[in-house]
Amino acid sequence: MPTESTDESPGAGLDPHGESPFPGARRPDRHYDLPGHGVRLAVYEWGDAAAPPLMMMHGGFDFARTFDVFAPLLADAGWRVVCWDQRGHGNSEHAALYSWDGDMRDTLAVFDHVAGGRPIPVVGHSKGGALMAQLADAQPFRFRCLANMDGIPYKRNIPDVAEHERTTMLAKDLAGWLDSRRRTATASRKPGTLDELAKRRGRMNPRLPHEWLRRLVTTGGFESDDGWRWKIDPALRFGGFGPWRPEWTLMRLPGLPMPFLGILGAQLEEMGWGTPPHKVAPYMPLDGHCEVLDDVGHFVHIEQPERVAKLVLDFIGDPS
Repeated sequence: MPTESTDESPGAGLDPHGESPFPGARRPDRHYDLPGHGVRLAVYEWGDAAAPPLMMMHGGFDFARTFDVFAPLLADAGWRVVCWDQRGHGNSEHAALYSWDGDMRDTLAVFDHVAGGRPIPVVGHSKGGALMAQLADAQPFRFRCLANMDGIPYKRNIPDVAEHERTTMLAKDLAGWLDSRRRTATASRKPGTLDELAKRRGRMNPRLPHEWLRRLVTTGGFESDDGWRWKIDPALRFGGFGPWRPEWTLMRLPGLPMPFLGILGAQLEEMGWGTPPHKVAPYMPLDGHCEVLDDVGHFVHIEQPERVAKLVLDFIGDPS
């Protein structure tokens, strides 16, 4: 495991772009803004601008630059890899409200800009994989194939409850959401040194090296007078994707008509879905299969980028 950096002087250990280096990481070749549905989206591309496009979507509380190692491996194989920061994440604009459907509308805006209605290969991680599975079910003509990296949610069945209890549960959920909105209406992310933010992230990403977490801070955060802060909107919270249920994604898989590849990390992590691989197998589409990586956690493309890139490239085929 690499050793942690302890030099906190301004600019220490950063490259000319102000980013913390990491072996194999590469900045996007292009970066531009795209109007979504009322929200400005930050879009990034790796690879030749004239190469066939490959769409990629990051997970919740991540951002496009988390693909800085993985995306170049696909681009070097001849693809134009396109990814964007979801609303409220990275350099995309913050929104007044967030929902699963809002993210879906943004996805369609990027698809229309990049593909123009042509079917293209698509790769999604975590929440991004679940979103892409839903879009593939609704509009399969947009997909040549779909690779889902640890984005197959599964929820165990729970005992049924009485109707009046359901009403009480809903009232509590709504009250909790409103309380959260009040708390975060004028909130900002807690500042800290570069290494402090990296260590905080490490609590949710315990399997990732500190040097990688430092890079995430410098690509997904900003430095102000009182320290570094994440760019992610404080109004976002875990589980705030509604209206949506994890099992809805699983139930959509059997009907997908395009080739499908699932990649699951068997090591459980806080930010993962906790999906038992044996529960996924019965839901595989006819033209689909699932690879389970026993020694990998939720961030399969960060822990073992070369291994996962080979799986994806073998699956999607040659760009020509």
